[in-house]
Amino acid sequence: MERQPLVEMKNITKRFVDVIASNHVSLTLYPNEIIALLGENGAGKTTLMNILFGYYQYDEGEIYVHGKKVAFKTPKDAIQNHLAMIHQHFTLVPTQTVLENVIIGMEGGFFLDLKKAADRLLGIEKNFGLFLPPEKIVADLSIGEKQKLEILKALYRDAEILIMDEPTAVLSPTETSELFTTLKNLVRNGKSIIFISHKLNEIMSISDRVYVLRNGTNVAERVTSNTTIPELATLMVGRELLEQLDRGTKTSGEPTFVIENLTVKNKLGLLAIGSFNLSIKSGEILGIAGVSGNGQTELSEALFGLVPVESGTITIGDKKMVPGNPSDSIAVGMARIPEDRIATGLFMDLSIVDNMALRDHKHKPFCNFGLVNKKALRSFTAEKITQYQIKTDGMDAPAKSLSGGNLQKIILARELAGNPRAIVACQPTRGLDVGAMEYVHQMLLKEREAGAAVLLISDDLDEIYLISDRIAVMYEGRLMGILDADKADRETIGLWMSGVSK
Repeated sequence: MERQPLVEMKNITKRFVDVIASNHVSLTLYPNEIIALLGENGAGKTTLMNILFGYYQYDEGEIYVHGKKVAFKTPKDAIQNHLAMIHQHFTLVPTQTVLENVIIGMEGGFFLDLKKAADRLLGIEKNFGLFLPPEKIVADLSIGEKQKLEILKALYRDAEILIMDEPTAVLSPTETSELFTTLKNLVRNGKSIIFISHKLNEIMSISDRVYVLRNGTNVAERVTSNTTIPELATLMVGRELLEQLDRGTKTSGEPTFVIENLTVKNKLGLLAIGSFNLSIKSGEILGIAGVSGNGQTELSEALFGLVPVESGTITIGDKKMVPGNPSDSIAVGMARIPEDRIATGLFMDLSIVDNMALRDHKHKPFCNFGLVNKKALRSFTAEKITQYQIKTDGMDAPAKSLSGGNLQKIILARELAGNPRAIVACQPTRGLDVGAMEYVHQMLLKEREAGAAVLLISDDLDEIYLISDRIAVMYEGRLMGILDADKADRETIGLWMSGVSK
């Protein structure tokens, strides 16, 4: 007997003014399976799912759910048809309990029988192996538990089809493994899942079939067991990627970038980093892993003098200083690739040439006797546009006209131009597609070969393993441990990321 699809999206087209976000895209979801949506940023994955869930209305095509043609006008319509969409940024009220978060928005409001609701929730938890105390305050839950709560909210509303949008983005390896166990259990119990992720190894691990999108169109459908990571990567970007970066030979020398007893408070006046010590050698990449929110942002900002420090020093080469402002950090040979390229790395309304000047606009050759040397600056910008293959309408085009990958190339070109002795790279590939990620990694490895001491801070554990010589883990502002990359097993790193010392 032929399987009947749960969801069919046929030739879906969606336009935003002059941009075609989805161009005759089709997919099918069958009962008791997990399909993956794979594609570069801007490929149309989330747009397609937003159409399915009723956030957007499609311009052309047809959608069938349970064999019935639908055109959802709102997410409420989708929920009533047993769909749920779980985003990477949770929609929870931290001051309320697990139960209160589950029943928010349910019909009945103040007249809901809380005892009956709690009993129903406990029954769902038992059926699907998702155990959370109904009375527990959400603020006291771990990241992984909060995601379980989002899934419980969906199940409480009788969801049969779950759309998971980048669900592992904020999870530790242990929590990711637990999530995958949960998803497989959901499928065994009659649910079906659409899984959006840019992490190829995760897609290979969790999905039954893969749809690859590029530039808003379907380019391939594969049975997961019949494909490979290199094939999917090539389909996604339209060209063959390196299967493995050439990391060269490690020739690290003496400690070049030393952090001693660094203590930093966050914006609320609470301790973010306590007595932090780290030493990085020249010609070495030291990767700091950790679940987001454990002091990584404060560390990168403090090292570059963007936030005040309570105590501690940094030494680059033979120059020791208390970090106080970016000019001092630049003067001793530090470069910074910021966590948020749009908010803190660039001025989006300024031109490319103006953004190229942000680091060294007060120094020669860009400044002579207090005046900007426009000829030198434009010559430098033209050289970097060519060297870094920045796709642009010209150096006078505003930064906001560029893609994320090209924006990151501007930052790399600007920050690495002065042959820095120390580099703080914080989430350098966040939000980039695999082609742009590969380019950034090659640039960092090139600086390592030139003798720079590189501090790589990333939420992406695969990235940490790919290019790091040593791996450290931060948890609640403290260093849990450091291992050589070739000896750093994922179980130990995962435990450290969860705050467990092995």
